[in-house]
Parts: sequence; structure tokens; C-alpha cells
Amino acid sequence: MLAKLDQLSMPSIALINGYAFGGGLELALACTFRLALPSAKLGFPEIKLGLIPGYGGTQRLPRLVGEARATELILTGRTVDADEAARIGLVNRLVDGELVEAGIAFAREMTGYSLPVLGLARDAIRRALDLPLMEGLKIEADLSTLAFQTEDSVEGMSAFIEKRKPVFKDG
Repeated sequence: MLAKLDQLSMPSIALINGYAFGGGLELALACTFRLALPSAKLGFPEIKLGLIPGYGGTQRLPRLVGEARATELILTGRTVDADEAARIGLVNRLVDGELVEAGIAFAREMTGYSLPVLGLARDAIRRALDLPLMEGLKIEADLSTLAFQTEDSVEGMSAFIEKRKPVFKDG
């Protein structure tokens, strides 16, 4: 299930209120973005039980925060507070106030854009992340070419020229 969430073409947002330990953190890591309240606590305590994260934590965390930080967090089972999580890039934003409303507002920052093109951009990032730069640039060029072939790109460029907001139809 987490692999399917991670592979969605549309962005997903985890809202963290309280504790995100073990599988809860793995669920959050499978999302595209993570928003958290200042009171949130995150970590992988599995090592304290003679276990390791088993649903993508050992793979997604290093890609997000770097190998050294991820190794420390996984091998010590240390909990991080929301401030540290934001500082190291584990969460995208800290939210003061209503978490669900903040999540909806965050999603609105993307909802006016072309859904297929959002998926292409997300795919370019995901597919090329661990490749040499030149291979990543090739993937980006190929996906950019696909984006240029959408009806939404025609609408976006027309709107720019006409100095108006585009109305994308996800095509």
C-alpha cells in the first residue's frame, strides 16, 4: 500500500499531529509532503525492539534527510521533535493553528495546475534522483517533451501571452 501511495502521480500530504513512530512515520514518508504541528514527535524506535523499519523507512528516510542523519535516527531509535524534523527536511512545514485547514491551503498551492504535468514533474524527480546527472537530464528532457504535447501546455502558454490565469483541463 505504501509503495502505491508513493507512486501516485498526484501529490499526497501527510498531516502529523502527535506521534509518528515506526509505521506511522513510514506512511508519512510515502507521502509527497509532510506538514506537522509544533508538538509532533517523529522517529523509528524499531531498533529498541530488535527490529528495523520494514515498510520503506530505511529507503525513504535517507533519500529525504541524507544517509548520515537517517542512519543515526534508525540505529539509535532517537525521537526528533517537530523543529528538528523541519530543520533536517523530514517535514516540509510546521503549522501553527488548524492542521487540516493548513493541509488544504497547502494543497491549493498546487490544485490549479495541470494534474498530468504535476505527475510528469514528480516522475522526473523520482526517476532521476539516484542517477548520474546526465541520465537525469535525459529523463527530464523526455518528460518535458511529453508536457509540451499536452493541451494544458498550450493553455498555459496562451494564458501567459494573454496575461491571464490559465484554466487547465488536465489534458
